[in-house]
Amino acid sequence: MYRTLFSLVLSKFDPERAHHLAFLVIRALPALGLGGLVRRFTAPDPSLAVEALGLRFASPFGIAAGFDKDGEAVIGLGDLGFGHVEVGTITALAQPGNDRPRLFRLIPDRAVINRMGFNNHGAGVAANRLLRVRRARRRPVLGVNIGKSRVVAVEDATQDYLTSARALAPVADYLVVNVSSPNTPGLRGLQELELLAPLLTAVKEVADSTPLLVKIAPDLTDEQVEKIAGLAVELGLAGIIATNTTLSRDGLTTDPAVVEAAGAGGLSGAPLAARSLEVLRLIRAHVPAELCVISVGGVETAEDVQRRLDAGATLVQGYTAFLYRGPLWARQINVGLLRLRRSLVEA
Repeated sequence: MYRTLFSLVLSKFDPERAHHLAFLVIRALPALGLGGLVRRFTAPDPSLAVEALGLRFASPFGIAAGFDKDGEAVIGLGDLGFGHVEVGTITALAQPGNDRPRLFRLIPDRAVINRMGFNNHGAGVAANRLLRVRRARRRPVLGVNIGKSRVVAVEDATQDYLTSARALAPVADYLVVNVSSPNTPGLRGLQELELLAPLLTAVKEVADSTPLLVKIAPDLTDEQVEKIAGLAVELGLAGIIATNTTLSRDGLTTDPAVVEAAGAGGLSGAPLAARSLEVLRLIRAHVPAELCVISVGGVETAEDVQRRLDAGATLVQGYTAFLYRGPLWARQINVGLLRLRRSLVEA
């Protein structure tokens, strides 16, 4: 039914407007007292639970940063069956993001191009809201993804990240340093080891007991991925998230004119799957088993999720396929994972 609704109605909406409409419904679930009713249908089977980062995840599958930028729909997303919700990217300073239009569907590729630009209301506002989320009786694991404020120079990035970390680490189950979005000028340069090492060292100290992860780009070379993996181990980080969106436009089937009209931004969705899986395998080959590796990029089905888990992912995230699969996507993944595991046992 959702596929028909998307094809006939939602695909005709501006993508950002369609996102906001869906977001309002998800946000309203607990406010209308519907969360418990929805959970009866969507709650993951207890056998899917994962222990990681010193936390219990009801499912290995969660929603990636970008969907809930300010932490406004965490409870509703948990009600839909996501085992964890990573909010953000949040910056120290409130910012409107880039000019619209800034979100574009590539429907034949089941992909999206975005140049949102970290639009959010700032770390202080988010911290107050997430404090209330933390007190909720039923909630998913809460990750908080932080990035550099656009107006802050790269050379001042560390202090900017520290402002966010001080505000948000106390309300996060885990904290993520995002140095890999292509939509903030100069941000990806922070993945260079001579800049990344002091940044992560400083944030880790402020984060204190909150598990700290770093999120990297798929456009790094294999050598760069290996070096960052080594750095994460050296610094004692809790984990790595791989990967963010890509600048590549290779292998797309969408009309080139449509792709060109969309312009700059990060590409996410199915075309990212192969590289994301490659980076996952590369990281896992260079880090100890106990390091948490969260795989994201091109994940759509339960088979996709299980493939990432089999390749060494501790947890898996998705986002873009939510636009194409609809509100029961997390339930479809969880039911599919359970079916795959039962069929393996029976075999």
